Amino acid sequence: MKLTADHADLAAAVSYAARSLPARPPVPILAGLLLDAADGRLRVSAYDYEVSADTTAPAAVTEPGRVLVSGRLLSDIVSTVRGTVHLELRGPRLVLKAGSARFILPTLPLEEYPARPEPAATAGTLPGPDLAEAVAQVASAVSKDDSVPILTGIGLHHDRQAATLTLYATDRYRFAVRTLPWKTAGLADTSAVIPGRALADAAKATADDTTVGLTLPTSGSGLFTLRSEHATTTIRALDGELPKYGALFPTEFAHTATVEIAALKAAAQRVALVATKNAPIKLTFTAESTLVLEGGSDDDAQAVDNVHTSLTGGELTIAFNPAFLLDGLNALTTPSVQFDLTSPTTPAVLRGHGSDDQALRYLLMPIRLS
Repeated sequence: MKLTADHADLAAAVSYAARSLPARPPVPILAGLLLDAADGRLRVSAYDYEVSADTTAPAAVTEPGRVLVSGRLLSDIVSTVRGTVHLELRGPRLVLKAGSARFILPTLPLEEYPARPEPAATAGTLPGPDLAEAVAQVASAVSKDDSVPILTGIGLHHDRQAATLTLYATDRYRFAVRTLPWKTAGLADTSAVIPGRALADAAKATADDTTVGLTLPTSGSGLFTLRSEHATTTIRALDGELPKYGALFPTEFAHTATVEIAALKAAAQRVALVATKNAPIKLTFTAESTLVLEGGSDDDAQAVDNVHTSLTGGELTIAFNPAFLLDGLNALTTPSVQFDLTSPTTPAVLRGHGSDDQALRYLLMPIRLS
């Protein structure tokens, strides 16, 4: 194998594939990136039995060939060099030259590398920025506890009649739901749960693409596929289902309040400084158009702050985990948040003020005050 490639093109391809490299590969061979040069393209691939990433970069290929090298090492090297990059396979070593720098990398045995899965045909398309935004928003509610694997996933549900794709996630304390209109190729109603971290990485990597194609698994732990113009990622779905969210979201509320997000985030962050681990901060929506935030306890440090609010339905005091509250506020993209409230002990719904039903809805469980 012998080729030259522009540094920017090579760096983009290596970075895309390296996102899927496992932090702790079950076998050393899965820490490698597969480079396949032919017909004026360099194909860069990664696979760990759960996630695969496959992309190409233009290259001047003098001698076609394939090689497997340490992915992390190659990624680190490519991110630091500049100018045209020369790659040449010499026996069991890959020689990389760029400018005045020269690297000699050992190769990994190609014959031991597993065959990558073949993705199914595209079922529907979405604008890349819309998908990336929706995934990032619902990822705010993904569980970080691996002891219940299904809660580390993001649910996808296709409704054929409504022509929508709904993304949702929960860790039992909050539930985030976002719906997108999308174009499908006659896909039947289907649902799947995709590992949240892998989906977030894949969606972020294609955020600048005008259009991306999706394939949803048709059963069990099948393959989810995300395609852009020059790259493809497959992710094996999780076994199981997330809790049904339809009945969890209240449809009638006794109180509604609107608050500027930037001001509320700043106040919540200040008040949370005195809140001990897992301790709530208390929010009192007053009839005087003021939201009072309180944190701490009589025996420890205490803090009080307030922001302006627009309230209908009368005064209400409710308490939340401050980290969960801030996650929800950070996920919204509007200047103001709307709190839909029923009582101090029932879930609150946060949404962007003025947004429609397909925009992010963030259900947050309150904490009972003693």
